[in-house]
Amino acid sequence: MATDRDLISVTDDEAVRIITIDRPERRNAVDRATGAALAEAFRAFDADRSASVAILTGASGTFCSGADLKGLTEGGGNRVSEVGDGPMGVSRLRLSKPVIAAIEGFAVAGGLELATWCDLRVASSDATLGVYCRRFGVPLVDLGTIRLPRLIGHSRAMDLILTGRGVSGTEGFTMGLVNRVTAPGEALKEAIVLGHQLSDFPQTCMRHDRLSAIEQWDLGEPQAMLNEVRHALVTIGSGETLEGAARFTSGVGRHGEFHQD
Repeated sequence: MATDRDLISVTDDEAVRIITIDRPERRNAVDRATGAALAEAFRAFDADRSASVAILTGASGTFCSGADLKGLTEGGGNRVSEVGDGPMGVSRLRLSKPVIAAIEGFAVAGGLELATWCDLRVASSDATLGVYCRRFGVPLVDLGTIRLPRLIGHSRAMDLILTGRGVSGTEGFTMGLVNRVTAPGEALKEAIVLGHQLSDFPQTCMRHDRLSAIEQWDLGEPQAMLNEVRHALVTIGSGETLEGAARFTSGVGRHGEFHQD
């Protein structure tokens, strides 16, 4: 299905939802309308029980070139406010389910911030990731100054933030910015495979472990420990843990195999 004048497209591959920025004439830059469409699409994903994992990607060989600066000069500038959604639409959302970025071409400026918002990043070896907005006096305002240091460490993050240089998917992998590297043109395919692997796991346990890992950044160690236990108790109370123990006892999934039935 298409939404909001085809600024984005949304398709499902069983439990994996693929959300694609579809503005190739602007290298998938995000203006105000596109940001709103992305936020709406991801909120709908989070509320849909049939969808377990989302993939964010871009059409025509480009992930996202950032905020639409032409749109800014044409009156369609991104929304920048202390409250509400971020300028790129989704950067302030905390979803209950994982999102994978499938990156081909450029993931720069706000596009890099979208990629760091995702839980995992699959990038082609020749993709380019960088703070290209350094060249134009456009600030990182979609949590780039927060997520980059948390993902790759302060020193490497400062290298990218201060110099604005681009790194390939291969270099991004070496610094921990990219989780999987593929041959050119294969990022979405690999991301879908990864998405199905995640969707096959017991979902309550995975989602609560994920949220505990995210929420601990805002907490001191005693509070983070308590928060982890509370998430774990929800999982145990759901019955997934007992069901998993029974599967293990029957011989399923031992030695690191990913069988769920």
